[in-house]
Amino acid sequence: MENKERKHTQIRGPGGHRGMMGGGEKAKDFKSTMKRLLKYLSPYKRSVIIVILFAIISTIFLILSPRILGNITNQIADDYINIIVYEQIVDNLPEGVQLPKGTTGKDILKMVPEEMLSEVPQDRLDKIKEVDFSQRPQIQFDVIGKTILILIGLYLVSLLFSYFQGWIMSGITQKITYDFRKKILKKIYRLPIRYFDKQTYGEVLSRITNDVDTVSRTLNQGMTQIITSVTSILGILVMMFSISWLLTLVALVVLPVSFIFISFIIKKSQKLFKKQQDTLADINGHIEEMYGGHNIIKAFNGEERALKKFNDINGELYDSAWKSQFLSGLLFPIMNILGNIAYIGISVLGGWLAIQGKIRIGDIQAFIQYMNQFTRPITQTANITNILQSTAAAAERIFEFLEEEEEVKDVKNPKELKNVKGDVKFENVRFGYEEDNNVIKGFNVDVKSGQRIAIVGPTGAGKTTLVNLLMRFYDVDSGAIKVDGVDIRNMKREDVRKMFGMVLQDTWLFNGTIKENISYGSTKKEEGEIIQAAKNAHVDHFIHSLPDGYDMVINEEADNMSQGEKQLITIARAMLDDPPMLILDEATSSVDTRTEILIQEAMERLMKDRTTFVIAHRLSTIKNANLILVIDKGELVEKGNHEELLRRGGFYASLYNSQFRDMSV
Repeated sequence: MENKERKHTQIRGPGGHRGMMGGGEKAKDFKSTMKRLLKYLSPYKRSVIIVILFAIISTIFLILSPRILGNITNQIADDYINIIVYEQIVDNLPEGVQLPKGTTGKDILKMVPEEMLSEVPQDRLDKIKEVDFSQRPQIQFDVIGKTILILIGLYLVSLLFSYFQGWIMSGITQKITYDFRKKILKKIYRLPIRYFDKQTYGEVLSRITNDVDTVSRTLNQGMTQIITSVTSILGILVMMFSISWLLTLVALVVLPVSFIFISFIIKKSQKLFKKQQDTLADINGHIEEMYGGHNIIKAFNGEERALKKFNDINGELYDSAWKSQFLSGLLFPIMNILGNIAYIGISVLGGWLAIQGKIRIGDIQAFIQYMNQFTRPITQTANITNILQSTAAAAERIFEFLEEEEEVKDVKNPKELKNVKGDVKFENVRFGYEEDNNVIKGFNVDVKSGQRIAIVGPTGAGKTTLVNLLMRFYDVDSGAIKVDGVDIRNMKREDVRKMFGMVLQDTWLFNGTIKENISYGSTKKEEGEIIQAAKNAHVDHFIHSLPDGYDMVINEEADNMSQGEKQLITIARAMLDDPPMLILDEATSSVDTRTEILIQEAMERLMKDRTTFVIAHRLSTIKNANLILVIDKGELVEKGNHEELLRRGGFYASLYNSQFRDMSV
C-alpha cells in the first residue's frame, strides 16, 4: 500500500531504532519527573523502607570492620611490647631472683630508673601498670581469634542484609518495569494511526526497551547506591573523627580538589560521550543503509562515495571515542594521585602522633583504610548524579508517551451488524492528515453488496487513504461512511475491522509456525479448516514440501520463502477468516507469471460473492471490476466499468493507454 500520501514518512535509524540513542541527555523538568517516578514506588512503600534499612545496616557493618582490624593490630602491638618489657626486666634481675605471683606492671616500673621512662607515653605506662608480670606475657591469640570471628560475623551479616536488600529491590523494580511496559503496550493500541505518522518506529520502540531499561537499572542499583554512598560518607567521617580529628582535617583537604577534578572531567567527557553515541548512531545507520541497498550502490558505482562517507563518520567516531575514553580514564588515576598525597600526609602526621602517644598504630591502619574507602562513595555519588539525569530524561519520555492524545473512544451504545450484506456508502467524505490540507475532498460513492470496486489513480491520489478511512484507522473530518446503512463511527472499531479481510501488497508474516500465521485472525479454527483454506489458496502443496509442513517455524522476514509463497499464505489467512468484505492491494507485481496465475485464481475464489475493494496499480488486472473509481488529488474524477471508461477517453483511458504503451515498449 502507498505511504507517500502522508506528510510524515517513517524513517528508521540504526537497527531500526535510532531513537534509542540518548547518551548524556537531560530531563526538561528533573524535579517533577523524579517526583512522579517516585510515586510508582508508593505501592511498595514498606518494601522500600526495608530496603533502605537493610542497605544502611549492611553499610554500617562494613564501616565497623576497619576499626575492628585496627583493634587487632593494637592488641598484637600491646602484647609484643609487654613481651619486650618482660624480657628486658628479667634480663636485668639479679641471679636467683624470681618475680612473685601477683607482680603487676606497676610493681615492675618501680624497679626501673625514672630517666628510662621519661620518653614513654603516659597511656603506654598506664597499660603496662595493669599487666600481670608474674608469668611470661604472650600474644593473646585467643582474644585475636574471637575478634576475627566477630569480624567475619560482621561481614556475613552485612552480606546477608545486602543480599536481601538486593532481592527485595530487584522484585520491586521488575514489577515497576512490568507495569511500565504493560502501560506502554496498551497505550500503543489506544493511539491513533496519526501518531505513528509523525514518529519513527525506533522512537516508539525505545520507550519499551531503552527508556524502561534505564529507569529499571537506576531504581534497582542507583537508589541503593545513593543510600549506601551517603551512609558510607557519614559513617566513615564519624569513624575518622573518632580516631583523630587532626588526621580527618588532613584527609578532608583533598575533597575540594577531588570535586574540582571530578566535575571538570565528567563535564567534558559527558559531551564527548554524547557525541560518540550520536556518531555511532550515524555510522550504524549508514552501514544499515549501505547493506540494504548494496546492489543499488554497485549498479550506480556508488562504492567510493559510500566509503568516503563511512570514513568521514568513522573519523568523527574515532575522535570523540578516544577523547571520551581518555578523559574518563583519567578520573581514577587522578583520584589515586590525590589519595596517595593524602596518604603521605596521614602517614607522616600519624607517625608523629604515634610517637607522641596521641594515637596508636592500629588506629593509623584503620584510618588509612577509611581514607581508602572514603573516595569511593564520593566518586559513586558524582556518577549517580549523572545517571539520575539520564534516568529522569528516560522517565520523562515514558511519561510524555503515556500522556499522548488517544484515539477517540467508541460511542457508548455502539451498533452491531449481525448479518453483514456488504452495502457501502461514502457520503460527501472529506479528510486530511493535517488541518486545512484535505487529501479526500467531497467523495461520494454507493457500493452494492457483492460488487468488486477497483480504486485507481496516480501515486498520492488518495487510494490508500480511502482504505484507511474504511477500516477506521482514521475517522472522516466530515461526511460519513456507512455499511448497510449504519455509520461506521457508531460502531466499535473492532467490529468494523472484523467485517473486512485484507490482503496487502506488503506481506506480513510473524515469527511462528505456518499454521499460526494462517490462523492469525481466526485462532479458534480447526486444523482441517486451516488446511482447506491453504488448499483454496493453492499453497497446501508448497507447505507439505517444507521440512515440518504446517508446523514449520518461520521468522518475520520468511527468508526461505518467495514473495509469491508469502502472498499465498496471506490469502489463505483471509480465506480462513471468511469476512463479508475484502480489501485487496494488488499483490502480483513482483512475482513470476506462474505464481501470478495462482494468486489470481486464489483471489478470484476469495472475492466470490463478497464486496471487494481493490487498490489497482496495474490496470490490466481490473477489467472485470463492477465499478472502477478513478481518483486524482483526492477527488473522484471518473467512475464506471472498464469498457465505459475507455469509451469516454478521459483520465482513466489516458492512464490505461500509457501503461499499455509502456508495456508494449
